[in-house]
Amino acid sequence: MDIIISNASDKPIYEQITSQVKNMIINGMLQEGDALPSMRLLAKELRISVITTKRAYEDLERDGFIETVAGKGSFVAGKNVEFIKEEQLRIAEEYLQKAVHVAKSGGISLDELVEIITLLYREDI
Repeated sequence: MDIIISNASDKPIYEQITSQVKNMIINGMLQEGDALPSMRLLAKELRISVITTKRAYEDLERDGFIETVAGKGSFVAGKNVEFIKEEQLRIAEEYLQKAVHVAKSGGISLDELVEIITLLYREDI
């Protein structure tokens, strides 16, 4: 599993792990039932604390992306990918609604806002 941690990112490390694993599941790189590395192994590979990987795995399990079986490990959950995408869309809509409110109150035009969103979307994350 290729996870890249950026120390320059303003996102905490556990969130970087969580978002990358979610993307791998949504994009089909990880399939239902696939095993994830153990928390200890992932921590060792990324050279981070086990507590950090534990937090990421807990968030992934809470959001329904993975299932953890005691003594066996963590696996990609058998959840519907469309449901997951729908949930991500709902979250994006919440953030965009806030952005629209800020833009309107700040006198930013729709064209300017669309341009900003387009630039941000095309940036490498």
